[in-house]
Amino acid sequence: MTSIIKETQSIKEAVTFINAIDVNKFSRLISRIIQKLHLKEERTFSEEEEQKLQAALLLDKNALNLVLETSAFILEQAVYHNVKPPSLQQQLEAVHLNPDKAEVFSQIWATAAPELVEKLKHNIFAPRKLEHVGWQLNLQMAQSSQARLKSPSAVLQLGLQTEGSEAQENVFVEFNHQELLEFYNKLEIVQGQLDSLT
Repeated sequence: MTSIIKETQSIKEAVTFINAIDVNKFSRLISRIIQKLHLKEERTFSEEEEQKLQAALLLDKNALNLVLETSAFILEQAVYHNVKPPSLQQQLEAVHLNPDKAEVFSQIWATAAPELVEKLKHNIFAPRKLEHVGWQLNLQMAQSSQARLKSPSAVLQLGLQTEGSEAQENVFVEFNHQELLEFYNKLEIVQGQLDSLT
């Protein structure tokens, strides 16, 4: 299996700091990070909590930030690659994380992974979400240059809502027959790809 964690300079530094942390304190730290991982806009720890953590873990602000960001990154990679707990532990040990710390990651990942993955499935990764679709069919029968003309078109109304807002923005898109057919075929491809993932 390809390694999900590359041994970069920042990973090496973070591993050095993590290896120095008491295993019980580290376990509580990782539990908290994994609980908040699905909340994009929310910090894992408040400013006051981070100051207490610096004192408790004997780390300065930069070192603590590196530990928090690296730990979150490792868990995000585990989610993205759907890594099994033993593989995660093995890969962490390969980047020189102490076995007891790698085991903490592995055990917490084994316990929290199903719930975290389910929460992340429901997260919106795009800034706007489609809430409403309306449509209207138009038929142009004539214009000044042609007396007899049949030109059908469809107008789709897409109601978009920004995450965290009640306001809905309406986007209108007009298609002729060929454009609508091409759009439909692309939606069929997307639907097929979504079906293959589930």
